[in-house]
Amino acid sequence: MFRLVGRVLKKPEAERSEEEAAVLLLHRETVEELCKRQVRRNVLKRKQEEVFDDADELKSKVRQLAVAVKQAKHLVVYTGAGISTAASIPDYRGPNGVWTQLQKGRTVSSSDLSKAEPTLTHMCIKMLHKEKLVKHVVSQNCDGLHLRSDLPRHALSELHGNMFIEVCTSCSSVREYVRLFDVTERTSLHRHGTGRRCSHCGSELRDTIVHFGERGTLEQPLNWKGAAEAARMADVILCLGSSLKVLKKYACLWCMNRPVNKRPKLYIVNLQWTPKDDLAVLKINGKCDDVMRLLMEELNIQIPLYNRAEDPIFRLATPLRPEEVDSCTREVIAPPNEQEDGSPGGWFGRGYGKGRKKKKAA
Repeated sequence: MFRLVGRVLKKPEAERSEEEAAVLLLHRETVEELCKRQVRRNVLKRKQEEVFDDADELKSKVRQLAVAVKQAKHLVVYTGAGISTAASIPDYRGPNGVWTQLQKGRTVSSSDLSKAEPTLTHMCIKMLHKEKLVKHVVSQNCDGLHLRSDLPRHALSELHGNMFIEVCTSCSSVREYVRLFDVTERTSLHRHGTGRRCSHCGSELRDTIVHFGERGTLEQPLNWKGAAEAARMADVILCLGSSLKVLKKYACLWCMNRPVNKRPKLYIVNLQWTPKDDLAVLKINGKCDDVMRLLMEELNIQIPLYNRAEDPIFRLATPLRPEEVDSCTREVIAPPNEQEDGSPGGWFGRGYGKGRKKKKAA
């Protein structure tokens, strides 16, 4: 009956036969249900569409954002996958995002995140913190690009982990190892062992990634304490490139237990609908790099360029011990002028490279 009524409803009213019109009258409840379903589909489709503000509107909105940034006493930035798309890292829910493609039944290839570098947005955020305009950054991203932009660790909460960090949870306190490669080669949901051992106690190291269905408890790099404290202190929250469909579930980040006029003022930069749009003072429909470039012009702050030679990951990294050299097949990040070799893959992709890392020529 649903199929029959559905076929009739697809026809223009003038083209329906008397028998078909009678079917609709006879099955009004079915007609109402199918109409409700169509409305829901249309709403969902609109929410998935990308909307761009025109050039003049974008500049006008960025001027409003600049005023808010300058006046803020405690500005906190929440970032999502949208700030890394300029580094050729796909997002999740955009038209070509990972979840969008999977919902359409398409395969998703793995992304070689070791080749990604901090984007203009990452460098702007680092500079805004240096200028004391941004107090804290709360990120959903696991790509490590905030760390590599030289944003101080104390000012960063990586709520879902960092692909370059593995830890020993047997040591007290938890011992951290920063690596020059993606440590998640052997890890997945509820399987976090990396196969390497702690140089101090011998226990197996684990990654820091929080997969869907898990609750992250590691102090670093998740830094939930820093994120919750920043949210409590915030008078302005700027959301960049996040659908907020996951972040909205973290109640401590939104101060929803306060009266509306006591909550932080919310500014959102995203091309698609987010569940927080109705609560935002301002929604900017633009790419993060475009918005941040205009914002820095308004604030008269120069945007620093990413310099691979000064990437802090080289300073923070712990070298592999001789017996661990063959423990990873992921591509190793090398300083400028050094050969980079290996195989792609990582926590983001479904593909797990099986090839061994090539030996450097003698």
